[in-house]
Amino acid sequence: MNFLPEVFSINSAMVAGELVIGGCKSTSLAKEFGTPLFVIDEGDFKSRINGWKSALTNNFGASAGQVYYASKSFISVEVAKWILEADIGIDVCTGGELAVALAAKFPADRIEVHGNNKSEAEISRAISVGVAKIVIDSMQEIERVDRLAKAAGKVVKVLLRITPGVEAHTHEAISTAHEDVKFGFSIASGAASKAIAAAEAASNISLEGLHCHIGSQIFENEGFILATTRLIEVAAKFRDEFNRELAELDLGGGYGIAYVAGDTTFDPDKVMAALAQLVKSECARHNLKVPKISIEPGRAIAGPTTTTLYEVGTTKDVELDGGKSRRYIAVDGGMSDNVRPALYGAEYCALLANRTSNSAPINSRIVGKHCESGDIVIREIALPSDIGPGDLLAIPATGAYGRSMASNYNHMLKPAVIAVANGSARVILRREVEADLLALDVVEAPRSIN
Repeated sequence: MNFLPEVFSINSAMVAGELVIGGCKSTSLAKEFGTPLFVIDEGDFKSRINGWKSALTNNFGASAGQVYYASKSFISVEVAKWILEADIGIDVCTGGELAVALAAKFPADRIEVHGNNKSEAEISRAISVGVAKIVIDSMQEIERVDRLAKAAGKVVKVLLRITPGVEAHTHEAISTAHEDVKFGFSIASGAASKAIAAAEAASNISLEGLHCHIGSQIFENEGFILATTRLIEVAAKFRDEFNRELAELDLGGGYGIAYVAGDTTFDPDKVMAALAQLVKSECARHNLKVPKISIEPGRAIAGPTTTTLYEVGTTKDVELDGGKSRRYIAVDGGMSDNVRPALYGAEYCALLANRTSNSAPINSRIVGKHCESGDIVIREIALPSDIGPGDLLAIPATGAYGRSMASNYNHMLKPAVIAVANGSARVILRREVEADLLALDVVEAPRSIN
């Protein structure tokens, strides 16, 4: 495969036949930090934050709300500090993600709390630290937040997550706004209206607005347009019933990025310009003031900034029907550091990162080292026929849902994450060691539980 600038981070390039990221050679990074290795182009990450922030501000002006970085895509204390420096917010959906943000000294009043099944402990902590708002996802949660807020002597700002009944053009596993889904309050079923009434009646809840997220890795505008139109219709009905206008609409994220040749990463300015035109026209049609508009890019910021480096361990040729063959190239990672291909058939591309090859390309499959036939990183790709043990393969666009979904299957150690910039590299998440795996084992005598 040739180097494709559209799928690699901004500060990546091939130099003398070797992949260089942020001024650092792949071979030097692998030697210093080992493999598998997540390499974040720090400059690219920060520029993408600013790109989404500027796009929202430039297109919505006074109606621009907050850009919330969707931390589920990837978060660490250092990344949270980058978000803090950029003056945007963080969206968290578990107590663990909230803990990381707070460990980075991130201001609680710029944190939005998500999740379809928040525990009472998670809600209580969010209330106690003073998060900006909680996005409520169920009728039980309305009661739960109201009760816990009352116990804390506070009135908590909330958004209601609305399900607009949109079939997003993406994989079922990451489509989140159709009717048969675990998230939010359906408009069509009347659940949204019931939730709005209940939230308005709750004495320790301040309903600030509505939230919608239609899915992830979406390349077409139609879903965003339809969802936004329906959300504004709900806002207009709210105004008519309760004689006040909601202050905010959070339109979520899900903007697609390039993973393979032919993909195109959403341009923030184009997306926000189209969204602003729609929001303003729909609000005018319903005689509404344009509310604060917030968004939640995660993959669109983190995804393109990171490249995973693997070392090849073994190769073998497998004969197929019809006299064809396939080269299996096994690397030192796999589904424990990138489960997306196994989980929902996500596609990636790869590059020989440590040298130039003039060998003829061969039909290849990149696989991991796990005891699963489905441990496939890339199902089909043409790679040089002389790739062998010790070579480095680089897989770009792994910044979102790679390390964040990593597991210890087969007791694999989770890879390190390093940040590179201007020829320098530093660890921001260390590689796990065997002691980390063994630290959770407990030797305890049996005891009766009554």
